[in-house]
Amino acid sequence: MTEVTRTLAQARAWARTGTELILDAVAGLDEAGFSAPSVLPEWTRGHLVAHVAANADALCNLVHWAATGDQTPMYASAEERAAGIAKGPTLSADELRSWLTGSAYRLAEGLDGLTDEQWQRQVVTAQGRTVPATELPWMRAREVCVHAVDLGTGVVTFADLPKGFLTDLVAEISAKRGLTGLPDGPLSEVAAWLAGRPHSLADAPELGPWL
Repeated sequence: MTEVTRTLAQARAWARTGTELILDAVAGLDEAGFSAPSVLPEWTRGHLVAHVAANADALCNLVHWAATGDQTPMYASAEERAAGIAKGPTLSADELRSWLTGSAYRLAEGLDGLTDEQWQRQVVTAQGRTVPATELPWMRAREVCVHAVDLGTGVVTFADLPKGFLTDLVAEISAKRGLTGLPDGPLSEVAAWLAGRPHSLADAPELGPWL
């Protein structure tokens, strides 16, 4: 199984790439485009974009925690997280794009401001994991890269994602799913399969959605 060896700089670069991909993917969507189904069951593209925007806002809370020591959780509650997603279909195309862009900018600005000491501060994720702030760019990279594909616009596929990102994604999901042997196939298709997304691998058992 591949070992995860990413650096902070690499994770930050992947987060920037994923952000550019998802912003490009929604740039031309009109109201009908945002109302169309995403790849994820029962979610429109509006739901998905709201989720990604709210994720940036939530990660900003952890950046604040790392910068100040003030323990600000990602979400006040599971209900708050669900409400952010549900808000997506109620917003116009321009409002969704504005939220997605603005939240991504605020997160990037916050991460830029962290000192070497603050990067090492421990924060707690929405899943209850205690991690150093250096984990935040990877958490964001996963969201924007995978969900850029999930929009289902055809603009972004797993093959468009950085190879290093895909390698680490495969390693992480394999470990979390407890898989020791992977099917033969292109890295992008293996990543899609592990993430429970549409793929072209033959004879690979179906896996439930991840992330």
